[in-house]
Amino acid sequence: MNRVLRSRRIVTPSGILDGAVAIADGRIRALMAAKDAPSDAIDLGDVALLPGLVDSHAHLNEPGRTEWEGFDTATRAAAAGGVTTVVDMPLNCIPVTTSLAALEEKRRAVAPHAHIDYAFWGGVVPGNVGELQPMIDAGIAGFKAFLCPSGIDDFPNATADDLRAAMPILARAGVPLLVHAELESPLTSTGDARHYETYLASRPASWEVEAVRLIAELCREFGGRAHIVHLSAADALVIAERARRDGVPLSLETCPHYLTLAAEEIPDGHTEFKCAPPIRDRDNQARLWNALREGLIELVVSDHSPCTPALKHLESGDFKSAWGGIASLQLSLPLIWTEARTRGFGLVDLARWMSAAPAKLAGISDRKGRIAVGMDADLLVFDPDTRGEVRPETLHFRHKLTPYMGRVLDGTIRETILRGTTIYKDGQFPAPYQGRALTRGPSHERLHAAH
Repeated sequence: MNRVLRSRRIVTPSGILDGAVAIADGRIRALMAAKDAPSDAIDLGDVALLPGLVDSHAHLNEPGRTEWEGFDTATRAAAAGGVTTVVDMPLNCIPVTTSLAALEEKRRAVAPHAHIDYAFWGGVVPGNVGELQPMIDAGIAGFKAFLCPSGIDDFPNATADDLRAAMPILARAGVPLLVHAELESPLTSTGDARHYETYLASRPASWEVEAVRLIAELCREFGGRAHIVHLSAADALVIAERARRDGVPLSLETCPHYLTLAAEEIPDGHTEFKCAPPIRDRDNQARLWNALREGLIELVVSDHSPCTPALKHLESGDFKSAWGGIASLQLSLPLIWTEARTRGFGLVDLARWMSAAPAKLAGISDRKGRIAVGMDADLLVFDPDTRGEVRPETLHFRHKLTPYMGRVLDGTIRETILRGTTIYKDGQFPAPYQGRALTRGPSHERLHAAH
């Protein structure tokens, strides 16, 4: 669809533009001043126009565990939340994405069900070092490793020796290593399993600190980029800051649940709040926001990690036995905007954290993540000055189980545009399947049509 969108708040990398965006053949063909907009331009007024969000951390569970989620429901939810590209994690699906054969099986399985563009992370697990280069050659975005048990038996955690074998391969190819950074140490676990403070004490901040320390050391040794996913513990920031000062290519992300929820507010028995690493206290949260302000944390992504309600053990309220993961794919933007605006951040910050930086991590920043001439026309029509309540009937992910139910959030996604086509508008999905597979190839930024 060829059209021109006019807005007084177009969010570009250089700031807010009062102007218009011209779309043709799925690309942004021109940015123009307001006075140059044609008379038939669609006028959004003060409603903002942002780049479509890129969520580089989501668990969509296909093939295999589609009773947990699946690409159909997840990418509908993503579109309703302004997300135009998602990068799926390598575990929770069956088979896990730790071999070239599994990657090809996953591509075939999800292609008919994706409403948005997508890419895949592979996995580093013990014994699969021989699969890494074939997956790189096939265009994988990068690789994820756990330093602690993942909860999935066929995705075991990697040791330091496993990473030493993998990192030179990844460094030569220029693809990142993503790390779930918790290094377990012996603990004496006591307390009522229904009490959140018992669960919080079972995964202390020291686990994250030591894991980030190890990854920083490996980065110094091998030079390839490493990325710490879902950072929870602010105590680890000093290690990352020191590494960055020394030129070590180590980056960090955090998630809406760490920036908007606090341990003091979590009721006993409410296992919908369980995730790993855990949600920590308000002081820790304030330090994460400060790290965003300083640019030490670069990304905000959902870590959408749903499961069936039965796995949350809602009736018993047992945090120890409940599956850890929070469903938020559709809600990330209003969640972050609600908090960010009270702390002096603006729409340009949102676009940098939630679009540009994740696109860069996934190696797709030549097409995704910015409003600029030549980019894919992935756009988000966002009204930042409205409020709405999170209700089950408005959610599109499979299971309406989220700790945010009933919260009143700032900002409304009015329309989501994927490569020039409206795929979501005012609660409806007017377009058929539009998703394409994105791959990081020899040029590091290559787009393949999936169908």
